[in-house]
Amino acid sequence: MTVRYIDEIDVKGKKVFIRADFNVPLDETGNITNDNRIRATIPTLKYVLDRGGSVIAASHLGRPKGRVVAGMSLAPVVRRLSELLGMEVLFADDCIGEDTASKKAALRPGELLLLENLRFYAGETENNEKFAEELGSGADVFISDAFAVSHRAHASVEAITRFVPVCAAGFLMKKEITAFENAMTNPRRPLVAVVGGAKVSGKLEVLENLLQKVDALLIGGGMAFTFLKARGKEIGRSMVEQDLVETAKTVMSGASEKSVRLLLPVDCVIAREIKSGVPTRTVSSDDIPPDWMGLDIGPQTVESFSKTIREAGTIVWNGPMGVFEIHEFSQGTFAIAESIAESSAMSIVGGGDSVAALKKSGRQDSVSFVSTAGGAFMEMMEGKKLPGIAALEKQTK
Repeated sequence: MTVRYIDEIDVKGKKVFIRADFNVPLDETGNITNDNRIRATIPTLKYVLDRGGSVIAASHLGRPKGRVVAGMSLAPVVRRLSELLGMEVLFADDCIGEDTASKKAALRPGELLLLENLRFYAGETENNEKFAEELGSGADVFISDAFAVSHRAHASVEAITRFVPVCAAGFLMKKEITAFENAMTNPRRPLVAVVGGAKVSGKLEVLENLLQKVDALLIGGGMAFTFLKARGKEIGRSMVEQDLVETAKTVMSGASEKSVRLLLPVDCVIAREIKSGVPTRTVSSDDIPPDWMGLDIGPQTVESFSKTIREAGTIVWNGPMGVFEIHEFSQGTFAIAESIAESSAMSIVGGGDSVAALKKSGRQDSVSFVSTAGGAFMEMMEGKKLPGIAALEKQTK
């Protein structure tokens, strides 16, 4: 990707608009319960501040749907940012308007102004050009550091690049793009993809794109049962997308044609209900009783998948192997997380459920890279060009 990065431009004396992702979880009293997304953008903010630039930071929080919602104000972020940076962070109680414009104009080198929630205006999600132009007014440089929303053609992500003279990506974006390119464009072989989750329909484009790139494809989770059904297996009451059985056959045929090893569960943990405390059994994938359902991969599958993972040069993981939120059906996912963490391969984990499972396993610090994004990561795995990145590429030319 031909994207310019923040460390390639001069920010001294410049007013730098930084699109961050401060969409953090809040408790009932408005306190931030996890500040990882704020911390992730600190290097980009400090780079500008330490080099004599001033920062106009902007983000969304939640889904206020174009109206002001008091509980979705970015005011709590101001407090946390001030603590993390060890300085006073200024706050504009709007993201556009005369008062905000005057606060931007008054910014001095080394100061940071955070704008109020961008999604208080419908123009943000509508990618409205007038809204984008007003957002970018007064800025000399635009820095995109919100990879998690780069798949959205929103005003502060895409349209704003047409109204600020210099555009580039921040350090968080650089990490995400570099990691993904290292894994999918120029990987150390063998390249192994581990794909799970509930439905084939949610991962179909991912699977089709991966077949063009990977050496081995390991499929677990609920989606595996549609593939097992396509192979003529008896899957009991396990999740199946009947209308995609033929598609699953096509995917498997495509894997064979491209000499991609496609591995499915050979055994699974089954139960009659999806809840904690119910009786479970571990059976062959050929032998699921009619009134039972598969809810996790079994130990033989863990060993089979882990063997392929141990041989990998690069691993990409998206999607849990079972209903990991329930203890009885979590062991397969955690075992695969362990195998990936212990591998000497470059490993990238992305997608909300995968990252949550990895963190729950306690091995998040043992993989090469954990993506901050869900939807954006998925769309890159599908081979799509993300609007936020495409806009930066256009401004680089």
